[in-house]
Amino acid sequence: MKIEVATWLSDAQPVLNILESAGYCAFGVGGCVRNAAFGQPVADVDIATDALPETVLSLAKAAGLKALPTGIEHGTVTVILNGVPYEITTFRKDIETDGRRAVVSFSTDISDDARRRDFTMNALYVQKDGTVQDPLGGLPDLKARRLRFIENAGERIKEDYLRILRYFRFFAHYCDPAQGPDIEAIAAISANLDGLESLSAERVGAEMRKLLAAADPAPALAMMAHTGVLARVLPGADPRFIAPLIEIEAGVPVRWQRRLAALGGNNVAQRWRLSKADARALENIRAAMRMASMSEAGYRLGVVAATDALLVQCASLGTMADPAVLAAIKQAAEARFPLKAADLIGRIPAGPALGAELKRLEAVWVSSSFSLGKPALDKLVQY
Repeated sequence: MKIEVATWLSDAQPVLNILESAGYCAFGVGGCVRNAAFGQPVADVDIATDALPETVLSLAKAAGLKALPTGIEHGTVTVILNGVPYEITTFRKDIETDGRRAVVSFSTDISDDARRRDFTMNALYVQKDGTVQDPLGGLPDLKARRLRFIENAGERIKEDYLRILRYFRFFAHYCDPAQGPDIEAIAAISANLDGLESLSAERVGAEMRKLLAAADPAPALAMMAHTGVLARVLPGADPRFIAPLIEIEAGVPVRWQRRLAALGGNNVAQRWRLSKADARALENIRAAMRMASMSEAGYRLGVVAATDALLVQCASLGTMADPAVLAAIKQAAEARFPLKAADLIGRIPAGPALGAELKRLEAVWVSSSFSLGKPALDKLVQY
């Protein structure tokens, strides 16, 4: 099989040439090959080689490129070309694993390197001319959009329990849900649920955010609930509203925070180590859902939070979003309360009483659908 030599592969050619001109092999590997085969964007190009990391450092520096020993004990050197980082890793094989990290030895055999990867569709290598090398026979799985662990699923999971979550994330992004999951994979996942407890909150959160950002994460989340995985990573979560939400979202930009609000769950900000910005975005959606109207939510919390809240509410009720309500949210977000503190000074003493009266008048204005102007509100001032 050959893939088209697209921009990402052309841009990486000088790095591949540095290694090949010195007599070593060099391949793009993993995600870049998979995404290119699926016609999806390629964000990063990882390179695999039989050259030792010290040799990679030396060759890159001799070619005038910046090279950093970013993970040299694991065989990884990062080479910078035209401002783009390329991680170059020596072929490896696992000697020992503990479910989170591995002790590796270097190898000159591409099959050894392929066997330490997670899924067959990720164990594909591409030469600079676009020719794909498939040491473990993963191409049929990729073409069928079928996700399988490499060789023994249980052993792959025990090497890194994050692969349980990666299975569902990759299923959501790359697989045909009509085919269903791989039976061996699901059995191995169900047998290794306790391993999820060893994962850091940061790693769990990162995987789950990526899963929720898929075009349609509903089938994967349903499988996670069925296997017991979802209850382990987010107790209290319920995926039943995700499929209706996906249907309602058509034409609206994907936001994983919205999907998370529909999913529910207990103490998610801490369990997934959400950033302050992401935790605030989630809380804004939940706060908007508690407000008297979506117009008020749009005014107080903005278009994004109010729209997300509306879509989640519609999903829970099994209805489509009313375009008139969406328009009202946008209009409310642009509304500006016509009174200021200076308008009341002289009638009400500065201090808490002034602030309370402004707040009361603002609530009256909001309940009027923002229709009351300054003269009307002025008449409602309570001295």
